Amino acid sequence: MAAAATKEGKKLSYFREVQNELKKVTWTSRKELFSSTKAVILTTFIFGFAIYIADLGIRGVLDGIGSIARLIFG
Repeated sequence: MAAAATKEGKKLSYFREVQNELKKVTWTSRKELFSSTKAVILTTFIFGFAIYIADLGIRGVLDGIGSIARLIFG
């Protein structure tokens, strides 16, 4: 029975510590959050488009090499 009581005490202590730590956190403002979210979304689209363009270029080069190889080797 004593083991169960200490287990309960540890759980309560843990949650109190978590609650105290969350009070110390400085949360971002709504304006800053929206600004950061827009930056992340824009950056994601830009990098995605860049990867798409690079993929098209690499595919074109490999298709060209394949066409030349077919011409040479039949």
